[in-house]
Amino acid sequence: MKSFDSNFSDITSRGKIAFVQSCWHREIVDSLRDSFLQVHANLDSRDVELFEVPGAFEIPLRAKLLACSGQYAGIVAAGLIVDGGIYRHEFVSTAVIDGLMRVQLDTGVPVFSAALTPQDFLSEGQPEFFREHFVTKGAEAAHACVETIGALQQHKVA
Repeated sequence: MKSFDSNFSDITSRGKIAFVQSCWHREIVDSLRDSFLQVHANLDSRDVELFEVPGAFEIPLRAKLLACSGQYAGIVAAGLIVDGGIYRHEFVSTAVIDGLMRVQLDTGVPVFSAALTPQDFLSEGQPEFFREHFVTKGAEAAHACVETIGALQQHKVA
């Protein structure tokens, strides 16, 4: 298994970004993906490859496999973890974020989280609000991706 790579010039010179998306609430997560793709295309010439997983819980493993492949300068993770009235969503969101952080710390490949856990998602009007909010989050993820990879390109290991 590939471990931490401190050669950021090698990582950041890779020509692709991986975008991993969960399929739960696809119509909302798709708005984040579409926004990311539109903004990213205006900021960076790297190709973006799209990957889907059933739910957010499966995102960290796919991100780890992609990071270890040596093909990607960065990985974006997008999902919607809904509070359905039980506390399970808190465990899932913690596991996802902890897993994504571990992937980037273990491999040196930057991982960007757009896996969100909104409060009161099931309240009236909230799904529409979050569909629009995810457009903003997609643009923010694109900027974070480009800025972080650019900063890492400047990083020299002694």
